[in-house]
Amino acid sequence: MDKLGFMAAAAQQIMNPVPAMPAPPLENPVVVIGPQFLAQYPVDLAIKSRVFTLGENDFKVTDINGTLIFQVKSKLLSLHDTRYLQDAAGNTLANLKQRILTMHRRWEVFRGESPELLFTVKKSSLIQFKTELDVFVAANTAQKVPDFKIKGSWMERSCTITLGDSNIIIAQMHKKHNLTTVLFDNADSFAVTVYPNVDYAFIVALVVLLDEINDDRKGKD
Repeated sequence: MDKLGFMAAAAQQIMNPVPAMPAPPLENPVVVIGPQFLAQYPVDLAIKSRVFTLGENDFKVTDINGTLIFQVKSKLLSLHDTRYLQDAAGNTLANLKQRILTMHRRWEVFRGESPELLFTVKKSSLIQFKTELDVFVAANTAQKVPDFKIKGSWMERSCTITLGDSNIIIAQMHKKHNLTTVLFDNADSFAVTVYPNVDYAFIVALVVLLDEINDDRKGKD
């Protein structure tokens, strides 16, 4: 290949880069809310930040095409802060309740509208410069070692969710997406990539609680 041909080929590669290989599915699927929320490929979700209404605040979760996947509805005028994770049809998948009078800002998540505990989320330590949360599934009653960890900077919209204390990433939150979409024209919107074989409804619930616990850092720690 002559020099001009080489330069043309290089330019073509820049214009049409080889797509990154998706992460392989986990050998053991991560299922917390339901197996119907598993995919064999990475799932990209857009989460629009809260829009305040009278006594309530909402999240809207869509795919990259703008199709509504989940919604989160909140009732703030209650004794316990409660969030309801719902599917696009309005069916409640989980209810998220804050435990009052706890130092680590603990939240508990239950199946549907029932009292069946699914998992618990709390701050890893009382004083934090960057967000770090521990997640315990219901079967982990001792809560000595977390089943999942959330680490990162909420202000920078850069967080990772890992299996326990390992380096195995199951989801990432980021400001921008690699696909152009009007969903991200809004500065208050951000993206979450959920890795294959990971319950993406569970990840959405974790991101909602990450937002709530981050709000607590504004003078309430």
